[in-house]
Amino acid sequence: MMIIKLGGSALTIKDATEPTIDEVNLDRIAEELSYYSDDMVIVHGAGSYGHIHAKKYAIGDKITNAQENLYKIEGLSRTQASVQLLNYIVVTKLQQRGIPAIGVKPSSFIITENKRIAVCDTGIIERYINEGFVPVLYGDAVLDLNDDIKFAILSGDQIITYFANALKADKVILSSDVDGIYTDNPKTNPDAKLIDIVTKDTQLSLTENEDRADVTGGMAGKINELLELAENGIESLIINAETPGNLKKAVSGKEVKGTLIK
Repeated sequence: MMIIKLGGSALTIKDATEPTIDEVNLDRIAEELSYYSDDMVIVHGAGSYGHIHAKKYAIGDKITNAQENLYKIEGLSRTQASVQLLNYIVVTKLQQRGIPAIGVKPSSFIITENKRIAVCDTGIIERYINEGFVPVLYGDAVLDLNDDIKFAILSGDQIITYFANALKADKVILSSDVDGIYTDNPKTNPDAKLIDIVTKDTQLSLTENEDRADVTGGMAGKINELLELAENGIESLIINAETPGNLKKAVSGKEVKGTLIK
């Protein structure tokens, strides 16, 4: 059982002012994933299809009046529609590469409480896997049990943690637009060093890129989710999906440049 996270930054032009797919990357990623033939679950980020709407409507922020509530309802609707469209595009591309992918809308069966998964029927995913499908989930906007916020953004990273534990995954691979976890932002600091292994005892100094509309927590959020997985004995590998061949190597069990969370 392998769970693969496809970062929204690798599938879309994340800093775009409107939802924009990275068609070249998506086609290559789908081709590389086709080399894996065992049980697999794919979770993809929302990228520019989700973050633009989620940030504009401040989904997950406290609601203080009826007008704000209506605004959030509009935002939830638009966000869900946008990320579902991205899921359709991703699933279609995977199918073209011979992968029996089937899109599953997280907001249709997951509810959060204070932005953490509280209600989730994993049985539907298990059934699809048992029948030979590859379920494809994604970061979504969902209902929240906290009446002060009512709605929340559910990140793909949190979905991975939840399902890796529930399905007892053997391996988790996260692909992004960087090689792994660095001592600093490698896009702005040429002296940043790649960290090969991260554990709960690793001292990290994380910096968030405020220019990016990533409302799901960025790299800090990813690391926290993955360390939680590691506590349960499930290791994760972060690799760069924009480097041709990386995903193919990872799903084939070959050595690949990245950061291991253990």
